[in-house]
Amino acid sequence: MQDQEHSGDSVVKYFGLWTGIILIISSIVGSGVYKNIAGMAITCESPTMLLLAWAVAGLVTMLGVFAMAEIAMLLPHSGGTFVYLHRIYGTVVGYAYGWGSFACIQSASAAAIAYVFAESLNVVVALPKLGPEWEAMTVLWIFTPFAEIGVKLAAVALILVLTFLNSLGVKQGGGVSNFITVSVLLSLAVMIAVNFASSSGSFQNLVTNATTYPPKEMGESFGWVKVMFLTMLASFWAYEGWINLGFVGDEIRQPEKNIPKILIFGMLGIITVYLLVNASFLYAKPIDEFIKIGQTDSAVAAVEVIRDTAGEYGAYAISILIVLTTAGCTNATILTSGRIYYAMAKQGLFFRGAGELNRKSKVPVKSLWMFGLWSCVLVFSGSFNQLIDMLVFAQFIFYALMVAGVFVLRYRMPDAPRPYKTIGYPVVPLLYVLFCVGLIINTVIARPREAGLGLFLIALGTPFYFLFVRERKASSE
Repeated sequence: MQDQEHSGDSVVKYFGLWTGIILIISSIVGSGVYKNIAGMAITCESPTMLLLAWAVAGLVTMLGVFAMAEIAMLLPHSGGTFVYLHRIYGTVVGYAYGWGSFACIQSASAAAIAYVFAESLNVVVALPKLGPEWEAMTVLWIFTPFAEIGVKLAAVALILVLTFLNSLGVKQGGGVSNFITVSVLLSLAVMIAVNFASSSGSFQNLVTNATTYPPKEMGESFGWVKVMFLTMLASFWAYEGWINLGFVGDEIRQPEKNIPKILIFGMLGIITVYLLVNASFLYAKPIDEFIKIGQTDSAVAAVEVIRDTAGEYGAYAISILIVLTTAGCTNATILTSGRIYYAMAKQGLFFRGAGELNRKSKVPVKSLWMFGLWSCVLVFSGSFNQLIDMLVFAQFIFYALMVAGVFVLRYRMPDAPRPYKTIGYPVVPLLYVLFCVGLIINTVIARPREAGLGLFLIALGTPFYFLFVRERKASSE
């Protein structure tokens, strides 16, 4: 990987305050806000706690962004988290993230987004289902590959089609991405207005717990804390994408002045939007209704709310928008992820074929197909909620290491020029790392299946690491 030059000839200072805010909003706001409220309602059974989870998750994400921006500008290299961890901690940690990204982070993200695509498509065109016996069938006592089979097959079809298109060198234009972002924001604004205008809605819903409240975890030691961490797992997935700002940190004009403003105003704007959307959902429907929606794994909360407030045509309209949005998000995930494993293979840290460019399309076709096919496997491994719990758990292990890297680099490179320094250092990065540790421990205790699967998939890369290192050593002799 080559360092970006800081000369005026190679790096254009394109992003100002408002373009930077638009960048961070477009990187984060996506499919999660349409879907996640139902799973969160099942976990906490309290509208107040649910809204608090969205707010706290956003503020915690902001702490991570503050710290990451310093690292990104100190190490302005292409490759993002993989390169940061490799430079800070060495080859083993960098490889662990890269493998984890392939095995359960980026791949599960692609699978989860494609899942929402298929669920929304199911509203427009009814997808097939198998009988109850097939739906309930398990593999290894934990996987339910045949549940919602039509939805899963549609998700797999999307991944395969987009992988094929990307292998031909087909890329989305920036105008299409901007159009999707504007469409999403407009749809959220319309949803908020329509939901709060609902004649059957009530502000009482915002303070009325479910009839089944409290959750069983509330009776355990630190029960409230456990439930809050579990509720935030889903909301953290909706905040994913915040790390993208770090990739263009050295392209921001007056970074010491604009980066803090971009991060603060951008994140506060996103938190506000998420709170308004979820408050409007809860105004339109009591939390018991969202628990029912969450128990139907193929239902999308936003679609069901709009169906009640704006009728079938409204449900179709929002479903089509989500289909388009998630197709674009899935495409972006496949496109960018394939480059990570290509870069790893070029360093001798991944399967050799992943480091080859197709002669005609000039893209890492084998890397794209490795990622796409494995993402398809994860679609069948469980439900949407299980996928995002696993990927958030695994992701936060590496987020904690990355933000802790601020301390490492301050010690190792004390005199290096830092155009931007972490706001509130050392308290801000320390709070973020401590929060990550708490979330990781809580998930291991309360969601052992998802945590165990994530750890297993990361650990699965260990024998491959020694194989890759041996091959790299042999090829260099």
